[in-house]
Formats: sequence, C-alpha cells, structure tokens
Amino acid sequence: MSLSKYLIVMVIGTLAALACFAVSILVIDPFSTNWLGMTLFYASLMVSVTGLAAIIGFIFRFVVLRKKLAASAVIISFRQAFVIALLIALILFLLAEQLFSWLNVVLLIIGFTSLELFLISLSLSRNE
Repeated sequence: MSLSKYLIVMVIGTLAALACFAVSILVIDPFSTNWLGMTLFYASLMVSVTGLAAIIGFIFRFVVLRKKLAASAVIISFRQAFVIALLIALILFLLAEQLFSWLNVVLLIIGFTSLELFLISLSLSRNE
C-alpha cells in the first residue's frame, strides 16, 4: 500500500471511529448500560485515539524529524499510538471503577514505558 493510500484510509477510518465515539457518548448512559455498552464505548475510544495519535505521530516523524523511511515511521507511530490509547482507556476505566490513584497511573506509565523500551531494543537487535 502506498503512503497516500495509507493516509487516506487512516483519515477515513479515524473519522468513522470518531463518529462512533460521538454516538456512543450521546447514546450510552454509563449508569444504566450493561457490559456491552461500556465495551463499545471503550473500543470506540481506543480506535479513535489510536487513529488520531498515529496520524499525528506519523506527520511529526515524517515532516519534522525526516530521519527514517515512511514505512518505519508508520510502524513506530502506530505502535506508540496504540500504547497511548490503551493507557488512556485504562485510566478512564480506573476512574469509572473508582480505582484511580496516582500510584496506579505511575505504575501504568512505568509498565508501558518498559514495554516500549523493550520493543525498541528488539527492533534494534533485529537491524544489527
């Protein structure tokens, strides 16, 4: 897939996910819904944030940094966007379940940072 096709698909998919997220915010009542409504809310949130962060991360890497190939920038930005979306969804889930504390957030950030550093070290060892 070419870079322009990838960006078009990502933008259209992200706009669709944002529309689904907006509908889930307007339609789903968090106090009376079941697990399916909450799952749809968190799934649409994660897909929306992943799409937005992947597009922004790719544009930043491709335009501002100009250090890597486009395929490498796409892979890295999508991976990091997914991790950011998962972090945001987990924080909101902790808030909804009244389990939120700054210690939990710090532990999540440390865990996801460790995961990212591990994945970076894996990709560096593959390139050598």
